[in-house]
Amino acid sequence: MVAPRGGAADGHSPAPLKACAARGLPRRDAARSAHPRGAGNGATSHDETRTRTPHQREAPPMDLVIRDAHVIDGTGGASYRADVGVQDGRVTTIHREGNGGPRPSAHRTLEASGLALSPGFIDMHAHSDLALLRDPDHSAKAAQGVTLEVLGQDGLSYAPVDDRTLAEVRRAITGWNGDGSDIDFDWRTVGEYLDRLDRGIAVNAAYLIPQGTVRMYAVGWDDRDATPEELDRMRQLVAEGMEQGAVGMSSGLTYTPGMYAKDAELTELCRVVASYDGYYCPHHRSYGAGALDAYREMVELTREAGCPLHLAHATMNFGVNKGKAPDLISLLDAALADGADISLDTYPYTPGSTTLVAMLPSWASEGGPDEIMKRLQDDATAEKIRHHMEVVGADGCHGVPIEWDAIEISGVSDPGLASCVGKTVQESADMRGEAPWVTARRLLVNDKLGSTILQHVGHEENVRAIMQHPVHTGGSDGILQGFKPHPRAYGTFPHYLGRYARELGIMSLEETVAHLTSRPAARLRLADRGLVREGYRADLVLFDPETVAAGSTFEAPRTLPVGIPHVLIDGKFVMEDGRRTDVLAGRSVRRTA
Repeated sequence: MVAPRGGAADGHSPAPLKACAARGLPRRDAARSAHPRGAGNGATSHDETRTRTPHQREAPPMDLVIRDAHVIDGTGGASYRADVGVQDGRVTTIHREGNGGPRPSAHRTLEASGLALSPGFIDMHAHSDLALLRDPDHSAKAAQGVTLEVLGQDGLSYAPVDDRTLAEVRRAITGWNGDGSDIDFDWRTVGEYLDRLDRGIAVNAAYLIPQGTVRMYAVGWDDRDATPEELDRMRQLVAEGMEQGAVGMSSGLTYTPGMYAKDAELTELCRVVASYDGYYCPHHRSYGAGALDAYREMVELTREAGCPLHLAHATMNFGVNKGKAPDLISLLDAALADGADISLDTYPYTPGSTTLVAMLPSWASEGGPDEIMKRLQDDATAEKIRHHMEVVGADGCHGVPIEWDAIEISGVSDPGLASCVGKTVQESADMRGEAPWVTARRLLVNDKLGSTILQHVGHEENVRAIMQHPVHTGGSDGILQGFKPHPRAYGTFPHYLGRYARELGIMSLEETVAHLTSRPAARLRLADRGLVREGYRADLVLFDPETVAAGSTFEAPRTLPVGIPHVLIDGKFVMEDGRRTDVLAGRSVRRTA
């Protein structure tokens, strides 16, 4: 199955929703009675009791009817008004306005006049691998209307592992997920990790096998080719992970040790993924200098392997790529026209976010965290690292000389270093009267490589151009750690709806919803998610098109969105009247044969 190429699945052309009156969304009646708990955004909910004549014959009441919703069904086609019935976790009835016949009845009715009803949003690039276990509330995603996250991103996560690999990967991505000291790591395989998720989580989750972790397991941290035996072991680990339910494989090809794999090795692993009908999701080798060549490399590699390709956070960042989104789009369009199976995700912001240690040249990271620390503590080696970062352009910084005034510290593992958060490395260095590398080096060592950063290197025109591509999907790339995380972790999906659809009109609301629902569901090959359709799972979002917006900002990144009062997973309210319930309806979503 290939991700839809835009437009409506039923052949209707998209119809943008402009102002309330133009949409046909009725103004909310301020005098309407509210839900006893205080309905948010004009929705009311109540148990339905109606008097019927003896001659009326109706089906038994369902669990829930969402009444008078403006349905944006995920196809990209025109929205419509309907009553939507839910029973046993699935959409069972869609009664369109004007269809005639009795309206569906239910034990409970949610009055949704003035609200849009859409499928739940799918976050195609999430870093909630431990957050889902650590934080049952997980409002960062639930409040955005996210009902499914794809974990295991950028080639580094926590399965498959042995005891050695688990300890190493925990240290390597402390900045992404914390050190895990509050987590009981009672799994080692992909299947066991998915079983752990099945005990109950806030939202659903799918998993990509992390190629860097697989290489760490089979080869270690050395910058060398895998032996035939090691390559066989990696193939086996990938096959086992796919059999246990992973939906594909990810790579972080600017992160060690995954970046040490050459194309031939990656191609062999992608062949395994393709044999299980999965997809490859690379964070490719450069998003800066040579970005187009890096994209082209991934297209050619996956076509050689016969594997579908999903490009992670497909941005065109850094000064060298200003205005070059059309070049990327031309490359993708040519490959798609030639039969390639490609999709991509982006977040609707210009800065990126990662760890400070990721900026180092790859040779400085060989051997793992302990060897990095030794090199940083050696003056001669540290000077060599500085030269590569500031003059040559380290591969960790995408081949571009680092700009310390664009590197903002967003989080630290050691609370004693909190004074650095919210300042660029250049600002902290100026306050100390020292060179920025001196400040960065001290922070790396004292924080034991756990610092996270915002990298202010993006271009708005590129962001807008790429998000309009027919194979685009939404992905937050949200790192939830740190005192001042990137606001995309809390705001990606309402920001698409409010800022880019309603305010800027970059895409119609219907088309925007399709990018966030049916297109990612198609990439994940989910036959019963991503659309508001009878028989599909009742993963649903009710939002106010007039007010939906990201609350998170760079100054207050953990602020929840507005205008999304209700979110359901399997027909259960995980957000109700704008508040998180105690429901843990999420489970693993596994690849099926």
